[in-house]
Amino acid sequence: MNRNFTTRQDYKEALLSMLEPLKKYYSPGRALVQVGYTGAPYGEKTAGLEGFSRILWGLVPLWMAGEKSCLDEFIPEGIRSGTDPGHPEYWGEYHGCHQAYVEMAALGYALLAAPAHVWEPLSREERARFADWLRQINQNEVADNNWRFFRVLVNCGLRNVGEDYSQERLEEDLARLDEFYLGDGWYSDGPTAQRDYYIAFAMHFYSLIYVAFCEKEDPGRCQRYRERARTFAADYIYWFGAKGEALPYGRSLVYRFAQAGFWCALAFVNEEAFSWGVIRGIVSRHFRWWFSQPILDAEGKLTLGYAYPNLTMCEGYNSPNSPYWAFKSFLVLALAEDHPFWTEKEEELPRLDSCRLLPHAGMLIQRGEDGYVTALTYGQYADWEPSFIAEKYEKFAYSSYFGFQTARGYNQLHLTAPDNMLAFLRDGLYHVRRKCQKTVCREDAIESVWSPMEGVTVETQISPCGKGHTRKHRIHADRPCTAVEGGFPLPVHEPEEVRAQKCENQISISGTCGSSRIKLLEGQGKAGWLMCEPNVNVLHPRSGIPYFSYEIPQGITEICVYVEGIPANVCRDAAD
Repeated sequence: MNRNFTTRQDYKEALLSMLEPLKKYYSPGRALVQVGYTGAPYGEKTAGLEGFSRILWGLVPLWMAGEKSCLDEFIPEGIRSGTDPGHPEYWGEYHGCHQAYVEMAALGYALLAAPAHVWEPLSREERARFADWLRQINQNEVADNNWRFFRVLVNCGLRNVGEDYSQERLEEDLARLDEFYLGDGWYSDGPTAQRDYYIAFAMHFYSLIYVAFCEKEDPGRCQRYRERARTFAADYIYWFGAKGEALPYGRSLVYRFAQAGFWCALAFVNEEAFSWGVIRGIVSRHFRWWFSQPILDAEGKLTLGYAYPNLTMCEGYNSPNSPYWAFKSFLVLALAEDHPFWTEKEEELPRLDSCRLLPHAGMLIQRGEDGYVTALTYGQYADWEPSFIAEKYEKFAYSSYFGFQTARGYNQLHLTAPDNMLAFLRDGLYHVRRKCQKTVCREDAIESVWSPMEGVTVETQISPCGKGHTRKHRIHADRPCTAVEGGFPLPVHEPEEVRAQKCENQISISGTCGSSRIKLLEGQGKAGWLMCEPNVNVLHPRSGIPYFSYEIPQGITEICVYVEGIPANVCRDAAD
């Protein structure tokens, strides 16, 4: 695979090389694609549909450009089989909210953008069955979040090919999606507090697809979508490092380079939120960074994990086919060779603030001279409690270089691996921040009030400070307990390379990938460090963390620490 990502041809070759190994994983009727064996809550047939549909996020832009792939003949055959109730590969009939509605979105998108490849090859009877199968989404309820855009895409797709669709559902969903708009370019993904990549690669991505195909019918709404996207871009750019990596944060990280889908969708609708050179630079560096990571298996298929194959950090809803949502960012292939995205010279990131408040995300973003990004956070609570909610949303800091860690257990410290957390030990289990009772986000500090367990309440203030940050904790405990506070997780190639420097009020560990330091400024504690359980970090298979342990008496205890992580350019993840 050509991994330069400097020309449109590079992107095309990358997509085609990723499609080629999928051919042998299609079922005999071509309706199901199953590239692995791990499970998800939905059944194997729906997982097979997921594999079939998500590939379309990459195929459709290629088709829009008038180009072909090795899978072109498989798609209409698969639709015939999957929508025929008499065929053994029939995708199914649904009642209530179902994962299949997620996968219908790509098919609706295909009807909008490339009907010649998914509609015109079908006979009249086959078209009727396909439309009937899709219309199930109108007969049932979908999740009250970005899923409403799935129904929008399906109805717009049906309308585009002259089939019956539900104008009532279309208007209902578009109106409800507007209710999720928070202002300043930000949405919530439904009635929940989390603000993660779903705002970019779902809410904005789908709204811009709607703009591309529905602007004549709905100019007012489309203009609002454009304005919101431009405004969001001014904040979202802070989630990207100078080398192309995005901030690891939140759920669904297995979708990987879908993180750049927002920028690709901006280009698709000719929305120059930044100069074309800047937008192209963000996307190209992002692709280069991702394809310098071991995210593909020996056959060239996407794996489950983030920067390397890793089931530890996945959500339960991730099937082996789920990562192919990353193909959304191949939307740039729909752009002609003479589009300014391709013709303008790639530019570095514009001059950005060294510290930026993103109040809707509850973040203070620090950007060091090294170009890496650190987000100081007060914690976002997703009330439906997705996997690893504490680790993915509630840590004190997240880094585009050091990554973050997901616990393998809470009964031992190396399994809990509490980077950038304050973990309290009681009855043999560690308890961390999972939900805040109160939060405040200012330009100079982030404050939260939280309770890790009954009888303990913590008031925490996090403030940017030079290359690192300070954390002040005021702990109210109704009985004595123990707590451990971790710094940034240090990537480790060989455990023997780690060097620890410890004194009474400071612990620093260093190696070929940089250093991590935590210094006690106020309070009493004991310094230490540990090698964490392998594969807990989303970026690095091995990691160590420095920490302080505290003996917390009954009453009020005040602690203040300075925390700092310094990257090293020799690290694999820092490579140019």
